[in-house]
Amino acid sequence: MYQSESTLIAKSHKAIRPRLALTLGDPAGIGTEVILKALADPEVTQNCDVTVVGNQDWLVQTYDQLNLSGNLVALANPNSLKVIDVPLHQNLNEIVPGVGNGVSGAASFAYMEYAIAQTLAGEFDGIVTAPIAKSAWKAAGYNYPGQTELLAEKSNVERYGMLFVARSPYTAWTIRTLLATTHIPLRQVADTLTPQLLSQKLDLLVECLQTDFGISKPRIAIAGLNPHSGEQGQLGTEELDWLIPWIKQEQQKHPQLLLEGPIPPDTMWVKPGQAWYGNSSINHPADAYLALYHDQGLIPVKLMAFDRAVNTSIGLPFVRTSPDHGTAFDIAGKGIADSTSMKAAIQLATELASTRKQVDL
Repeated sequence: MYQSESTLIAKSHKAIRPRLALTLGDPAGIGTEVILKALADPEVTQNCDVTVVGNQDWLVQTYDQLNLSGNLVALANPNSLKVIDVPLHQNLNEIVPGVGNGVSGAASFAYMEYAIAQTLAGEFDGIVTAPIAKSAWKAAGYNYPGQTELLAEKSNVERYGMLFVARSPYTAWTIRTLLATTHIPLRQVADTLTPQLLSQKLDLLVECLQTDFGISKPRIAIAGLNPHSGEQGQLGTEELDWLIPWIKQEQQKHPQLLLEGPIPPDTMWVKPGQAWYGNSSINHPADAYLALYHDQGLIPVKLMAFDRAVNTSIGLPFVRTSPDHGTAFDIAGKGIADSTSMKAAIQLATELASTRKQVDL
């Protein structure tokens, strides 16, 4: 039978429509609330198929509680959502909004395990994770620094990274920040950083920029470690000892890249701030920023984009995104949680998964 061009296009669009698993996170936190708020927005789900991985009863209970709390934001009706009930050994009646414990930690861990297994089995193209509490995981007997490390372990990958992505509501400029080290004590950072580690992170970042964002010749800014990038060895010698030689070596290895650095950590974020807020004097901000440790990269990102930044795990065999905020136990159940970052996480996962599916066709 003859099919019109529009019909073929529609079928092609449907074929690449990504399937996303959306985990509830810690049920004692704001994850369920921001999920119900995000999924009530038709723009968030118009280009993807979302399945919530958690518990239907908890979704309904939260939905009813939020409606009674005076919440004025639209909520998705749990009965209209695709939901996978994950079997739990714990009793959800022991969970109190705002109080993370071993029961809530075990539940959030079970949601993650299920979503990862199903995604690796081909049931989903990506995972969007609501926030968990590391302390609750530990109370449940799971000693992981965070969700990223669990994702990497279950996916059997050793090369992975945490990339934070946010699009400015003022200028539409996108900031992309990769952390070279993540959840380790500050006193361990200098010893953990090595040329080998940075080469691994840089390769991951370049692959991501080229494959997922279509930037063939990226410009990447690299932070120094010490104040003023060591000031010629007066404030630390890491830059002179190996960081500057490493950057020069990587630039020679990758002539298609433009590597800048090491840039003093206190001034590296001036241009991104100007580009984010619309300062017309800004000239050519970088395509991505490589920060050497957690707070060096995330303090500026959260200052600019706390309500819309997205944590993206790179190096995995599937797309994974998460809102860049925590469980916010202090406001859980009050109906005041902002779902902007969760919406952005779903939309970015949709974009990245769609790009990968198009490449695979």
